[in-house]
Amino acid sequence: MFGHTNEPFSLSRDVTAVIIPAGEELTLRAGTSGFITQALGGSFTIYVEGNLFRVSGMNADALGKEPVPPPAVPGDATDEDIEAVIWEQLKTVYDPEIPVDIVNLGLIYRCEISALGNGERSVSVDMTLTAPGCGMGDVLVADAREKIAIIPTISDVSVELVFDPPWNVGLMSDEARLQTGLM
Repeated sequence: MFGHTNEPFSLSRDVTAVIIPAGEELTLRAGTSGFITQALGGSFTIYVEGNLFRVSGMNADALGKEPVPPPAVPGDATDEDIEAVIWEQLKTVYDPEIPVDIVNLGLIYRCEISALGNGERSVSVDMTLTAPGCGMGDVLVADAREKIAIIPTISDVSVELVFDPPWNVGLMSDEARLQTGLM
């Protein structure tokens, strides 16, 4: 399956991970071994002793991987340029259980940029989940916020979870429906 690797690893240092699908954070100790089952968008889904965990791309080094550098933007970037970079960054946020990004899943309802007048920008995003009770919601929101916050000129990021209108399969891109077998 796309994005799945089953590559063995042994943690080089303690690392914060999120258990899937509960969404709770815990620390995995140096020397813990397992398998990387998904490596998409700079985040990793790992399998350790019968459980799945999500490890942020900021901790890629603990898995023996290169951390993902922030995106580059031209010094004279317009709001439109920055918005394009935001959408590209959001396409690197993956549901840890489905190898499809949140943009192609149709989870992003709104992305608004406001100039703060000092060359900095504020970004406000509304997103939803495939299911309101998804334990990974806070993790996906935090991942989206992190991926936007590292874009140069963005100093304030708000990502809100909304459930109106409710998500449905019709919001997915054709590519995502094809990839998940829903087409």
